[in-house]
Amino acid sequence: MAKTYIDAGSGDALVFLHGFCESKQVWAEFMKPLQQQFRTVALDLPGHGDNTLLSDDLGMESQVEDVMRQLKELGIKKCILVGHSMGGYVSLAFAAKYGGMLQGLCLFHSSALPDTDEKKENRDKTISYVERHGVANFINPFVEPLFFRENRDRLKTEIAALKEIGRLTPKASVIGALAAMRDRPDRTHVLRESRYPVLFIFGKDDAAVPLDKALEQCHLPANSMVCFLAKTGHMGMFERSYETRKALEKYAETIFG
Repeated sequence: MAKTYIDAGSGDALVFLHGFCESKQVWAEFMKPLQQQFRTVALDLPGHGDNTLLSDDLGMESQVEDVMRQLKELGIKKCILVGHSMGGYVSLAFAAKYGGMLQGLCLFHSSALPDTDEKKENRDKTISYVERHGVANFINPFVEPLFFRENRDRLKTEIAALKEIGRLTPKASVIGALAAMRDRPDRTHVLRESRYPVLFIFGKDDAAVPLDKALEQCHLPANSMVCFLAKTGHMGMFERSYETRKALEKYAETIFG
């Protein structure tokens, strides 16, 4: 049976959660330099990668319980949680329920704000499209615009790999995840109430998390670190791997000492 996580390195733990139609593999290369200092763990969220969909419920709370199940299996009692996009939504839901386990939280191209009415409508349209036309027809045009246009030629291999991961995501998982993102509540209170520093990583050219929405929330925690990246879309782990890794490394060193 394939493992639902990548676990490498030793010491204080950084736990990475991937985004929508992704898998633990999006973090595989990104984590390697960090393994010299930290224990780095990347999880497959339910219905993604090697994490077989066990139920029809992909709501954020159910995903949180699956993350907790994997952390228990790995013996991790404290960690910094790093969530990309949808993984950030799961991280915030995890923080709301199990905040005592977190030494830090990194929102990596993600947001504590709920979907706007317009975005909810777009989620519904996407669900209908996937139901009618299938996952592959959705994924092929979906992935490339996540990258800033000037980065796309340079990252053709990475874009192709992401498309392949996306195409392998079961239809039920894609639809369930879209509904979960649509229905998630406002989690800005998690940022306001955080007892740990929060790291925000934003792309200045990220259409999924626009700059004005980023600015609405990065001041909410009592203690925050913010990294704004020019000429970067939604995929900083590929578009700006060095800069995002260094931001995370500095943040972790601040917390772990």
